[in-house]
Amino acid sequence: MKLKFLTLFSILALAASVFAESAMSNITVNLRYTGKNGAAKKFAEEMVSSGTVAKIRAEKGNIRYEYFQSLDDPETILLIDAWESQAAIDVHHASPMMKTIAKLRDKYDLKMTVERYTPDNTMPKTDEKFIRK
Repeated sequence: MKLKFLTLFSILALAASVFAESAMSNITVNLRYTGKNGAAKKFAEEMVSSGTVAKIRAEKGNIRYEYFQSLDDPETILLIDAWESQAAIDVHHASPMMKTIAKLRDKYDLKMTVERYTPDNTMPKTDEKFIRK
């Protein structure tokens, strides 16, 4: 009986570990596109109107692909791009859509900055009071 308990315990521990690892493997990439004379906004609009954004959102492993315009800098567009794993990002980077994206970035002469994040999933009690749910 003790062996069965340890085996079940081991399976539960492994499952919890795999779940925690998969939850922590999500990657969010913030890309800031900057151009001149509204080029970044035109780039984002063409990404949407060409159907490229819809195709990326339909890719396996994509969680979020959404553009935002800066209130402080109208020449900057923020893309929040989230994926289930680095493997999903690698498949995306190998897809034909990357050629489309590169062509459009060149067309609009955009510069980029990139930041990568993985989830923390913890909220300190001292921060909770500032979050309105």
